[in-house]
Amino acid sequence: MTDLRDYDAVLFDLDGVLTPTAEVHMHAWRHLFDELFAAWDIAPPYTDRDYYEHVDGKKRYDGVAAVLRSRSIEVRWGDPSDPPTADTVCGIGNRKNAVFAQTLRADGIAPYPGSLALLDQLRDAATPVAVVSSSKNADEVLRTAGIRDRFGVVVDGVVAERDDLVSKPAPDMFLAAARSLGVDPARAAAVEDALSGVRSAAAGGFALVVGVDRGVGAQALRDAGAHVVVDDLAALVAPRPEGS
Repeated sequence: MTDLRDYDAVLFDLDGVLTPTAEVHMHAWRHLFDELFAAWDIAPPYTDRDYYEHVDGKKRYDGVAAVLRSRSIEVRWGDPSDPPTADTVCGIGNRKNAVFAQTLRADGIAPYPGSLALLDQLRDAATPVAVVSSSKNADEVLRTAGIRDRFGVVVDGVVAERDDLVSKPAPDMFLAAARSLGVDPARAAAVEDALSGVRSAAAGGFALVVGVDRGVGAQALRDAGAHVVVDDLAALVAPRPEGS
């Protein structure tokens, strides 16, 4: 059994790894592109495959551009301050974020029980942890889920934009988090559910890359560079010694 306590630190993606917010993101992206494709008469229709191949794990605006590019459509990039009504990459991305934020605030979110159990075990072992998420909503999601205080280091979409870090699948965000923790990636583990995130951690030279299969497929995660694939982080919670 893989024991994450054997590593100098463990770096986690957020959506789909610690919290089921990947489902909220998927819903928001589908809502956005269903409406956009209908309005612009774009074919073929948007599907879950588009999400996994072009959006999952990437910065929001990069995801918009990738989906449109997959349909041979180019629009002006615009500026992050663009209103959600603007037909720019940034405006379209902000439109999606409005749907996500509305859903999150209305329904709330809780961490996966298995993920929380693993975090508890790593805390008890004094193993440093960090969050590496392309989302600019990471801080709000962590606070809503009640686990923000577990992480002294959070490298998210806000930090990536501030520090000019390249989006996953480039290794920049994972490497920045490792530097902040003061650990060598060759002695640390990374946990991801997105193909772009697994590729990012693999490119960063992490000693262990764990893929969490929430729908993308175990073989696809292995092909992207995952050393171990589980369907829930409960599988990585070490059993208690007998008599404890």
